[in-house]
Amino acid sequence: MTDSRPVLVVTNLDDPTTDLVITELHDRGVPVVRFDSGDFPHALSIAATITSASGITGTLTTPSRTCDLSRVRSLYYRRPSGFVFDHLDPQDARFALMQARYGLGGILASLPGCLYVNHPHRVGDAEFKPAGLAAAHAAGFRLPATLITSDPDAARAFIKQHGPVIYKPFSAPLYRIEGVSCTVKVEEVTADEIDDAVTGTAHLFQHRIDKTGDVRVTVIGDRVFCVRIDSGLLDWRTDYSRLTYTVVEPPPGLTKALLSYLDHFRLVFGAFDFAIDREGQWCFLECNPSGQWAWLQDETGLPMIAAMADLLERTPT
Repeated sequence: MTDSRPVLVVTNLDDPTTDLVITELHDRGVPVVRFDSGDFPHALSIAATITSASGITGTLTTPSRTCDLSRVRSLYYRRPSGFVFDHLDPQDARFALMQARYGLGGILASLPGCLYVNHPHRVGDAEFKPAGLAAAHAAGFRLPATLITSDPDAARAFIKQHGPVIYKPFSAPLYRIEGVSCTVKVEEVTADEIDDAVTGTAHLFQHRIDKTGDVRVTVIGDRVFCVRIDSGLLDWRTDYSRLTYTVVEPPPGLTKALLSYLDHFRLVFGAFDFAIDREGQWCFLECNPSGQWAWLQDETGLPMIAAMADLLERTPT
């Protein structure tokens, strides 16, 4: 019997990774409803009823689709834009934004029998770098020494003890510099560069691993894809033109630790970054619960798009 339940895909208009996954699902005959939650309410509407007899029922309607909320197969939560209420005055806009977030967002986070890839609330939990490092330690990963502080003296002492040290942002909001979008880079920092500006907020300092290469590990359900990335760069994401890729096998015990980490946050997808040190040890750097991954299939031939479609289709493996 054909399964007519749709896959919901929540993302912005410009998302090539999602385009590839949706094409794969369409080729399999799997119905898909794609929308950007940021289009609510001008191009997206919802009518949901919650009762003791039926739980959540109702519909979500886009310009081209209507979805039965009680029959969603899975929800692929990627990178939706934010709610915008520019036509309202600031006070009313704040009210409308919170109503949209907790109303529409609350329904989308509570669909009965739905597989979330990943659940938006769990994504939020996993995006806190300190929580990720603590979970990585509990899962048994090797970690670089890390300091989180707003104390300049603590920062200087850490750098002197664990140098060389890099500075990393907890998150990467965009800055506009002379009209150009920029982000805070991962860079090496010395003790004499630390001043009282550190007191202004929280900062993350981390021992710089003397690495021979990096590894991006993409976990899709129970499938693990490991790709070594050689670049000679401190942060390989700063210049993709310098990257070379090699498919590698995970070291013993790594897959178990990866799944343990994801289980901690109740995730089914994660993009993990590791650095390989001079002894060949894989050192955990971070896990992005919404990370990019599809370009690695083009570079390596790994069947990652099919794996994601399998997961969303809920194909037994």
